[in-house]
Amino acid sequence: MTVLSLFPTRVYTAKLQASGWEAFNGRLLRECEQYRADDVAGRAWSKGRYPGGYTSYGSLNRMHTLSPTFAKLGKKLQRHVLAYARTLEYDLEGRDLSMTDCWINMMPRGVTHGLHLHPLATISGTYYVRTPRGVPGLKLEDPRLDRYMAAPPRTANAQPENQPWVTMPVAAGTVLLFESWLRHEVPPNPVPAERVSISFNFNWF
Repeated sequence: MTVLSLFPTRVYTAKLQASGWEAFNGRLLRECEQYRADDVAGRAWSKGRYPGGYTSYGSLNRMHTLSPTFAKLGKKLQRHVLAYARTLEYDLEGRDLSMTDCWINMMPRGVTHGLHLHPLATISGTYYVRTPRGVPGLKLEDPRLDRYMAAPPRTANAQPENQPWVTMPVAAGTVLLFESWLRHEVPPNPVPAERVSISFNFNWF
């Protein structure tokens, strides 16, 4: 008997760098807090679309072009994105895979980010700046879910690759990458401490 695993959904996770990430995250966190304080348009946008939290997605969504610290983050992320692209066996000949969007997410208690994907991008991901104990991970949805039809439910101890949803744990200093068509969400933050992350898109031009 032969059983093949075809059409895998690959998700990449790694430490941004081996050392020094704590100090780097400190600089990022200070800038995130300052931008939130200054970004009147972003706070207004978040009020209706990110209730209780703050995201710069609707106002300052190219942070790598505004801040040297975020530009440095983009350069650090580039090697991870290229390593991930190699595992996907992308043929990138003649074009660059480069950061097009980069924005801040700050999620106090009760804030959630509903199910979505990132259209018109190639690789998306998140870098985690602050993840206090108990904050939610990133919940990923099986892209075949709407085609399951009469499939029985999976057993409670099914392998992750056979589950319809998988929640990836998150930790400060860690980068998580996925192909931009993969739907994902962040469940409500159940703890008083604030979850802070930086999301981004890389596109193939």
